[in-house]
Amino acid sequence: MTASAEMPPPDDWKPPVPTPSGWLTQETLAAARAQFPIVYVDAVPVRVDDSGDVVAVGILLRMGSRGLTRSLVSGRVMYHERVRDALLRHIEKDLGPVALPRVPSSPQPFTVAEYFPTPGITPYHDTRQHAVSLAYVVPVTGDCRPQQDALAIAWLTPEEACADTVQAEFLGGQGTLVKQAMAWVGRLS
Repeated sequence: MTASAEMPPPDDWKPPVPTPSGWLTQETLAAARAQFPIVYVDAVPVRVDDSGDVVAVGILLRMGSRGLTRSLVSGRVMYHERVRDALLRHIEKDLGPVALPRVPSSPQPFTVAEYFPTPGITPYHDTRQHAVSLAYVVPVTGDCRPQQDALAIAWLTPEEACADTVQAEFLGGQGTLVKQAMAWVGRLS
C-alpha cells in the first residue's frame, strides 16, 4: 500500500477569492442598515445646450406609500462596485438603456448628502437608515424612458425644478439636492 503525501501549496499560491454578488438578503440588509451607514449615489439628470449650460432637469415621478412623489435617480453602491459603475447602473435602471449618460471616467460629486433616520439633523431624511450619498449632475443625451418603479420623467427648467411647489413634492430632502445642483452649475444663486 502506498501512502500519498500532501504537498504544501507553492509560496505564491493564493486561494481563489469568491466574487461577491453585492446583493444582500432582506434580513442582512436590514441588519446592516441598523448598524452602519450605507453608501449611495444620487444623480440629477440634466439636458445641456451646445455651450454646456443646463437647460432642463429630469425629475422622476414615483408612486409610493404617500402617493405620487418626485425623486432623483438614486441607489446603493454595491460591494466591489466602482461609484461610476453604480451611477451608470442606476441611471439605466431608472431612465432606460438608451438614456446615454455622459459620466466622466473619474466623476466628482457636487456634494455629499447624509441621510439620517432621525429628521432634522440634516436636510436629508431616510426612515430606513443612515446613508451617505455622493450626488452628481449627469448630462443625458439619449431617449429617457422611465423603468422599474419610476412612472414618468418630467423635464423642467432649472427655475421650475427649484420652485416651491415642485420642491414640496420631493421626499427625504432630494429637492434640496436639486437646488444645490442648480447652484453648482450656475443656474441658481
